[in-house]
Amino acid sequence: MKKNVLYIILSVLPLCLSCETDSYEKGQGKYSLMQTDLADVTVDSGKQAIAFTTDDGDSYSLTSPTTVQWMQTADTTYRAIIYYNKVKSDQAEPLGMTSVPTMIPKEHWRFKNLTQNPIGFESAWLAKSRKYINLALLFKSGYIEDTMGRHLISVAQDTVLVNADHTRTAYYRFLHEQDDTPEYFTNRHYISILLPQESPDTVNLSIVTYTGTIERRFALK
Repeated sequence: MKKNVLYIILSVLPLCLSCETDSYEKGQGKYSLMQTDLADVTVDSGKQAIAFTTDDGDSYSLTSPTTVQWMQTADTTYRAIIYYNKVKSDQAEPLGMTSVPTMIPKEHWRFKNLTQNPIGFESAWLAKSRKYINLALLFKSGYIEDTMGRHLISVAQDTVLVNADHTRTAYYRFLHEQDDTPEYFTNRHYISILLPQESPDTVNLSIVTYTGTIERRFALK
């Protein structure tokens, strides 16, 4: 799985990298039955996507190997939003894929700075597989001398506390550095936090937003 402790996210990402038509198709067109899911995408030795597993645990092989520009490593797994038509119970026709930044929480002392510039918050939810916490966030962005601005994001683990009932709660902080990116317009991005294999019983996640700090708690067990 391709993951970064410190992830650079560009201001603008295309919605559907492999969709090449803007035409509207009436009736049962190619996109009329399209489904969209967050998924783990399997990439083969030729850097082609060949299969995926959704957060609901449904697995599909692709009707044809698919290549997208951001898949640069062979024989690995990428996190993505995948657009597809379900052909059979275990087979899907790929229509497009968008890369999803995936972060591993690290102890706070591993970071040189713990910047928490505010960000727009839409939602946060635990994947059915309990493997990820997914976020829908709003980044205020703009261009600097015709170049897209960037945001630096990561997740810090402050501590893991043992509660009175002997359960464990991990406290995470979402880190965000606006850098010198201007705030001219807003883009939505989906981000996943990969939970540790030996996960705590609950996770408490704090995010600094433009209206104050919010906290969300997730029961993992």
